[in-house]
Amino acid sequence: MNKRFALPEDWSIVVTGFLIIALVIFGFPLISPTYGWKNTSELTEKVFNGYNLKVALHLFICLFALAIVLAFISGKPVKPILKGFPVVYLLTTLALILAGNAFLKEWNLEAVIFSLLIGLIIRNVFVVPEWLKASLSTESFVKIGLVLLGSSVIFGDILKAGSLGLIQALLVVVSVWYFAYWIAKKLGVDEEMSIMISSAVSICGVSAAIATAGAIKGDSKKLSYVISIVLITAIPMIIFMPMLANLLGLPEAVAGAWIGGTIDTSGGVIASGTLVGEEALKISTIVKFSQNVLLGLAAFAISIYWTWKGKSTETGEKAKPNAAVIWERFPKFVIGFIAASLLFSFFIDADTNNVIKGHLKALQGVWFALAFTSIGLETDFRELFNGQGKKPLYAFLIAQLFNIGVTLLVAWMLFK
Repeated sequence: MNKRFALPEDWSIVVTGFLIIALVIFGFPLISPTYGWKNTSELTEKVFNGYNLKVALHLFICLFALAIVLAFISGKPVKPILKGFPVVYLLTTLALILAGNAFLKEWNLEAVIFSLLIGLIIRNVFVVPEWLKASLSTESFVKIGLVLLGSSVIFGDILKAGSLGLIQALLVVVSVWYFAYWIAKKLGVDEEMSIMISSAVSICGVSAAIATAGAIKGDSKKLSYVISIVLITAIPMIIFMPMLANLLGLPEAVAGAWIGGTIDTSGGVIASGTLVGEEALKISTIVKFSQNVLLGLAAFAISIYWTWKGKSTETGEKAKPNAAVIWERFPKFVIGFIAASLLFSFFIDADTNNVIKGHLKALQGVWFALAFTSIGLETDFRELFNGQGKKPLYAFLIAQLFNIGVTLLVAWMLFK
């Protein structure tokens, strides 16, 4: 039987993101339900009334269909999505309802935090069935949200802040990568793991770890360990960095650049930037994308280094770095973000934008919340200390502290 045609995952995400944008532009009702409430009486009257439940069901059906389309066009099995997405969506809806409480809103507690906590509690207290694990699409959900976010970032902002973001990324990535590699080697971490940790902490977390492992044909168990460290470390940073930024009195642009340059998951950057403010969200996203742009170059450089050191792949063959690695590793969803920004900067008139921007922002928030429910369900705290020991964890934490200090200094110099 011939295998069905499939797009690469990142291109599938771009297609899905623009399908959502097109549906909203042409008037298809992708309306989000109301989640705001002050007390149990309002909870019943506003959230659980018949009309709002009908809107919620309609949105679920639409997003469920989009998740199925994404799995199909990217060549992934559809069956896990059919079984697992409704569960993830239900848990995410619970998080959105909790975040809609007026008292919790005063504390700037966003839905993504509740999504994350709900997922973590379930993952670390109960046994998550394999069929649910197989349905989780964390990176896909985050990237769809980021493509939609492009609709709210005008191109002038990208040109203005993007150049500064790229300068920051170059300064931070180089200095933090070498420090992380040095400290990991000092602590006795093997070279393969040291390179994965260095890329993860300095560039863009999970994506960088995966790209680096691919460039050096790294051990999948070591990669899983690094990803676990990245995800677990990101949790307190998401919550406490905005608080620290406010305590230090940082301008929103500086706080956004700091957050975007230090938190190692794209969704975490969005969540944390949102807690500071609208400008911080935009700057943090642009800075994060500037780091993502360097991902392909870093993977290419690491593959050359691995070959130069005489390292071999799993099959015993020498790695063969070439220019195609840069394009292969380049995160294509960034193209979707920029394309959405161009579309809304130059081709969508202001009146239309005013009508639809609220819908797109709400949809963006739902995809981010879905992603963080998935992150929580994927993260088992016990996995940190099984097999690999604590040295890689210590190396990562020391490097991350260095990263936080260096990035704050550079962000202040460039964005003040």
